[in-house]
Amino acid sequence: MIIVTRSQVTDTEHQQVVELLQQLAGGQRPISAITMQGRRVITIDGNSLDAQTHAALSQHRAVERIVSTNMPYQLVSRAFQSEDSRVVVGDLPGSRSVTIGGAAPVIIAGPCAVESREQLLEIARAVKDAGAQVLRGGAFKPRTSPYQFQGLGIEGLQFLAEAREETGLPVITEVMEPDMVEVVSQYADILQIGSRNMQNFPLLQAVGNSAARRPVMLKRGLAATIDEWLLAAEYIVAAGNPNVILCERGIRSFDSHTRNLLDLTCVPLLHELTHLPVIVDPSHATGRRELVPTMSRAAIAAGAHGLILETHTDPDRALCDGRQSITPAQLQITVRETRLVAQIMSDSAVLSFVA
Repeated sequence: MIIVTRSQVTDTEHQQVVELLQQLAGGQRPISAITMQGRRVITIDGNSLDAQTHAALSQHRAVERIVSTNMPYQLVSRAFQSEDSRVVVGDLPGSRSVTIGGAAPVIIAGPCAVESREQLLEIARAVKDAGAQVLRGGAFKPRTSPYQFQGLGIEGLQFLAEAREETGLPVITEVMEPDMVEVVSQYADILQIGSRNMQNFPLLQAVGNSAARRPVMLKRGLAATIDEWLLAAEYIVAAGNPNVILCERGIRSFDSHTRNLLDLTCVPLLHELTHLPVIVDPSHATGRRELVPTMSRAAIAAGAHGLILETHTDPDRALCDGRQSITPAQLQITVRETRLVAQIMSDSAVLSFVA
């Protein structure tokens, strides 16, 4: 159950609503209060209140509306917010502002791992020239084998910040543990929660209640259901950070021809279930660079708000995931093609509406 207070509510009135709810609910159900879209929102465990409690809350002058949903997640559901959320990224010095969730697809590109200062700056320049709007790069790398390259750590974060200053591209990088959230937030415009950490609940809460309130890109778990994924997003939003971007990156399959199975069905389905923006990662999903351009076009046609693409100037020598990395030249073509697909889909929607 969600109680939305009026836009001009005072601190005193807000606290009155919380206390009234605690009193009426008998103190037996967890209550939390956060701010979303400029409105103060109070949530209580469960999807219904008795008629007397509902009436008492509805009559309070500070309450604008009460939302009940049968979904296990509340704040990220369409029942709570019917219009699409837009997440604005790029508020660190040197960044250009980029909005994820609008009509134009946003392309995030860069190397799987930051390997050196020279490597990152070269790729960052190429990514910008290709037309991408956000730079990706892993400073901390969770690898399946302990003997694989694990990233440059803090030094990698510093290189990302330097690349942002030179190119103006906001940067996204992965954070792996709660204690590192504030540190990574000093360097990154977007915090990435990787597939392996989708249900790392202390980490989800840490990025949710972080003082920096950086936008969070939440990747789907290797074998996560849609509900599990959205409940993970609910953790972040319920902790106080509404700026969440969902990322489909493929789920584990029995077939070895591709790295994972890209579930594009989830894109239109998520549009029905949630107001959060959705982007697709065809690099991790396919594991094969020759498939990335085709699945990028398919993702945009399915309704994705953007893509995250692994890009390297010399993929065959990359220290991480070179097999699935495309070149800057391939990135430039993919950016152009996906924008054409988005335009065709937009024109088709207009013609359909007119008809």
